[in-house]
Amino acid sequence: MIGKLRLALAIVAVVAVLAGCSSGATGSQLPATQAPGASQASSGSPAGSDVIGPRSTASFPPYHPAIDPAKFTDQITNPYFPLAPGTTLVYDGKRDDTPRRAEVTVTHDTKIIIGVKCIVVRDVVTSNNALVEKTVDWYAQDKDGNVWYFGEDTAEYTNGAVTSTAGTWLAGVDGAMPGIVMEASPKVGDAYRQEYRPGEAEDFAKVEKLDSTITVPAGSYSRVLVTEDTDLLDTSKLEHKSYAPSVGFVGTEGMVNGHHEVVSLTSILKAG
Repeated sequence: MIGKLRLALAIVAVVAVLAGCSSGATGSQLPATQAPGASQASSGSPAGSDVIGPRSTASFPPYHPAIDPAKFTDQITNPYFPLAPGTTLVYDGKRDDTPRRAEVTVTHDTKIIIGVKCIVVRDVVTSNNALVEKTVDWYAQDKDGNVWYFGEDTAEYTNGAVTSTAGTWLAGVDGAMPGIVMEASPKVGDAYRQEYRPGEAEDFAKVEKLDSTITVPAGSYSRVLVTEDTDLLDTSKLEHKSYAPSVGFVGTEGMVNGHHEVVSLTSILKAG
């Protein structure tokens, strides 16, 4: 997911900042998205809770969000996660000591998933100009402004050949269901599933801050939202991601698959 940029850049400003609902789309509350062992948040977030409990799926109730296609749009206008077609966001970073670059392009293409019209986003990751990963992500926004993640088709490459498609999932297939990548009205303490394919894709996020500042090559930003991202299938994963108003994802730092990764937004390119 735009949210799944597995790369890194050792920018001190990023590290310093990051270290330190009933949803109109569903027509019902989504208690299955709450954190393990926690009660539904009083904030009314679509998937909120006050704490993230043990990183285990055992204490989760079944996850079955009710999705009404009539209450979704492929126009993503959430200020913390805007997706304007024709926009390409470039990220530079490092995974351990290896440089990486990601180019995330919001296309004009759409895809219908469980009846919902989703926008198509393409993510290409390279290292020293060699292809590392290609991903296609699908997003839609509900009428209240929450951005939902409907799946991804991802492939890792070595010497030009596909070596893994782990993490691929599509809502409606093999028990997979959409999750939330950005709330319409995030509050500190809100926690929610970002993706859900049992045993394959179970990322989870918690809102940590709403008032951070960050400086990356693309610029300096205030009123930055910071989330703590974990993987319920991998207890070693722990990332802190930053999202700037009117821009979206601007940086991350943490551990992924046993590797230290830092990412920062380098530039924003717009077609035309």
